[in-house]
Amino acid sequence: MEQFSLYTREGEFDAFTDLLFNALLGFAFMFFIAFILIKPEDATGKIDTNAEFMVTVTWPDEHSDDIDTYVEDAAGNLVWYHHREAGLMHLDRDDRGNYRDTILVDGKSISNPLNQETVTVRGIIAGEYVVNIFHYLATTPDVVPVTVKIEKLNPKVTVLFYDTIDLDHTGQEETAARFVIDEDGTVMDVNTREKSLVQLSRKAPSRASRSGETSSDDLPQRVVPTPRGIVLDQ
Repeated sequence: MEQFSLYTREGEFDAFTDLLFNALLGFAFMFFIAFILIKPEDATGKIDTNAEFMVTVTWPDEHSDDIDTYVEDAAGNLVWYHHREAGLMHLDRDDRGNYRDTILVDGKSISNPLNQETVTVRGIIAGEYVVNIFHYLATTPDVVPVTVKIEKLNPKVTVLFYDTIDLDHTGQEETAARFVIDEDGTVMDVNTREKSLVQLSRKAPSRASRSGETSSDDLPQRVVPTPRGIVLDQ
């Protein structure tokens, strides 16, 4: 009788162990399937893989001064705030300091404190490229530190140039960097010899004007509020 009782308990224990093992196995299998089906979140701040070079210009967050980026490629194409597409280059945004950095969404004010302009070069044209910064509007007498970074994106991200340039008055233009690339995209030279692109932008006709369309010079003047009124782009 005792042997029969012991055998019964052992049988019940084995059955419970099998049931528990199968349950754990099923749970592990479902967890594995769920893990495979999880969609990874899209990464933010991705670099455009179609671009070959990227120029990033930044100045202090929430600063009211308006800093502009000018880039000339090897073919003489020029991007700036009135001509944001030229050749294989694109200026993503004309950042005007804290002007219009606040928008209303569902009655709530949302502010974007970042002051940044980015130019991407989406192909390779052999020759010299020039990157300038221009102090379009100074709202205070304070010095504004402007950081310029130039990156080669392929086959891996490489920083070609990084520096901080101080701007302190309206109309100040500085050449941040000039660099030469060959047909394979290899950078041959990086220097800081001065060259005015603001004057070039006023003299050279835009691509649109050469085709008989409205040129950048015909666009409405940019109006910027200042403590004394407004400043019109000349």
